[in-house]
Amino acid sequence: MLKKIDHIAIAVSSVDDALKVFGEVFGLKAEHIEEIPDQKVKAATVRIGDSNIEFIEPTDPESGVAKFMEKKGEGIHHICVEVADIDAELKALEAKGVALIDKQARKGLAGRIAFVHPKSTKGVLMELVQKV
Repeated sequence: MLKKIDHIAIAVSSVDDALKVFGEVFGLKAEHIEEIPDQKVKAATVRIGDSNIEFIEPTDPESGVAKFMEKKGEGIHHICVEVADIDAELKALEAKGVALIDKQARKGLAGRIAFVHPKSTKGVLMELVQKV
């Protein structure tokens, strides 16, 4: 069951520059900044009400985010929705024939995460997160 939109992720060439721009334009401040080696990104979150914007900067030219930016440039990368039970959601999606990037949840910035392939969601990369 989907609970809410947790965050919208924006691929950027520099997290620091993105934080500066969104700070100057909207007065937003980073709540959390972290490098995530297994995802090959540096990430930062800013809170807006009950949701977040997550800026993701590739730290490796071979990462998925770097490849995304080669094709599309900076911009919206994915939408993340919070779920109550990520394992149950993944099983239910797989049973419906939904293409999954992750068949098992893994550790992410926001909690336990898994990605749904955009070919099953009208071209939108969807992330599921279960808060820990």
